[in-house]
Amino acid sequence: MAEYQMQTSNLPNEDGEKILFPRIKIWGQVDLDYLAQRINYASTFTPGDIIGLVKSLTQAIAREMGEGHSVKVDGLGVFTPSLGLREGFERESAEQGGQKRNVRSICVDNINFRADKDFIYETGRSCILDRSKWKFRHSSSRYTAGQRLKLAQDYLESHPLLKVGDYCELTGLLRNAAAQELKQWSEMPESGIGHTGRGSHKIYIKATTD
Repeated sequence: MAEYQMQTSNLPNEDGEKILFPRIKIWGQVDLDYLAQRINYASTFTPGDIIGLVKSLTQAIAREMGEGHSVKVDGLGVFTPSLGLREGFERESAEQGGQKRNVRSICVDNINFRADKDFIYETGRSCILDRSKWKFRHSSSRYTAGQRLKLAQDYLESHPLLKVGDYCELTGLLRNAAAQELKQWSEMPESGIGHTGRGSHKIYIKATTD
């Protein structure tokens, strides 16, 4: 059984009133091995067959997207590649004579996914909800964005690096909000904050000045 809790929207409605919306509680994450074992109980496929097929499918989807196609898997959804700048490159300027980016500075940095309606329906059909006693935490609003940036800058004056967890403790932001904001700071040269590493290994450092 899944659980939900009503959460207050950060944005007010047309009348200026904050509204409540239901949000499901995610208690954990299952992986491909777990899914393969569950499918195995209801089919003639071995877990190895299932894992091999899924890996072959993901490789085929990746190859097609790499060639400039979106990929639709009936019953699952549509996958579309998204581009971004490689680490260490600044954005292209729209001003005449401004900085331009070439192919070496651009990479696939994300995959956008739009779920098939049948996939959404199937998920809903399997979902039996109960209201949770657990309450969602909210990111703290005791600091403004400018104050949070100053906290990060001051921290890097006395520490060699700043992790997302450190920024959570400094600012009171929840992890996702903290990660997004740090990424934003690191993409702004004037913030004085840079980064190294990728994905979950990304850490933030004091930007070097030329």
